[in-house]
Amino acid sequence: MKKVTIQDIAKELNISFSTVARALNDHPAISEATKKLVRKTAQRLNYRQNKLASSLRSGHSNTIGIMVPSLDVSFFSSVVHGIEKIMNENGYSILLYQSNESYESEKKGIETFLNSRVAGIIASVAKETQTHEHFAEIQRRRIPLLFFDRALEALQVPSVTIDDYKGGFLATEHLIRQGYKRIVHITAGQTIGIFKERLRGYVNALKLYDLPVDKNLILYGDFSLDFGRQCVKELYQNNIPFDAVFALEDFTAMGALQQLLDYKVHVPEEVGVIGFANESFGALVTPGLSSIDQQTVHMGEAAAELFLKMLRSEDLYNNLPERIVLAPHLIARASTARRDNSKFSRQYPQESEGEQLI
Repeated sequence: MKKVTIQDIAKELNISFSTVARALNDHPAISEATKKLVRKTAQRLNYRQNKLASSLRSGHSNTIGIMVPSLDVSFFSSVVHGIEKIMNENGYSILLYQSNESYESEKKGIETFLNSRVAGIIASVAKETQTHEHFAEIQRRRIPLLFFDRALEALQVPSVTIDDYKGGFLATEHLIRQGYKRIVHITAGQTIGIFKERLRGYVNALKLYDLPVDKNLILYGDFSLDFGRQCVKELYQNNIPFDAVFALEDFTAMGALQQLLDYKVHVPEEVGVIGFANESFGALVTPGLSSIDQQTVHMGEAAAELFLKMLRSEDLYNNLPERIVLAPHLIARASTARRDNSKFSRQYPQESEGEQLI
């Protein structure tokens, strides 16, 4: 059986070869009506596109590079699921790379994407990353780049994130409303904006409820299950009184919870624990781990939809980037169920532009 070519489709529709080729590659200069007609005819004639040849002609493929810090946490897996669903529906496949929170691995991954002629890159920045030359290179090449969850504010790049400030505020306020007053916040280095924002939310919630901000209760480190355990050990070894823990993410919160239970501390009666990200294990442990949900699948879908707009844009990077900020949701479980204080709340503070409280 003779293989159907682009020329066959062009002859069938009485249009030029170049129009068919551009329509099949979703070129913005071709009308949606023409694209639909070409695709329908290609399907009827049983045309199979040579994606390698197409990528060599156009300079890019129908593959999207996705960079994540780690797939060990279900947060990033869920976001990728949301991205992949939308991109597959629109004829794109994905090439996935883990930086494992390493700056050097992240640079290597970006180089791999560029060598693979990806149509664009969707990325969440590694914890070690403090310079952005490798991402700036993507912009210089006029390749679509979008950040999700962790973005580099120094670059004028579209992004989809959660309101981490509000998430930090909600977590802390929830603990306060349950009657906790000496609340530990376990955080990480403040080079990553999301952790800085969660810390600000924590501080502002304490201030709003007239509770002191005790620097001895703010612990910095390399977030992990072991670090959560270590923080609780150090608090007890240093005789620092506390009655609640708000950790920057769920694995650290889980480590703190495990160590408290090892110490025979009653959770939530004596100490409450809340995390951030709403990892799947939180609903399965005893007591169930309270957390802040980041709308992971929705974040992935929103990132993909915004990215498709970039792919179709003829003036990439010429306008101010679109930045979508999703609302966090409080997921209250047994680890903070000390009492029902639903009536004890105050208005969420609205900050003036540029205000920095910590």
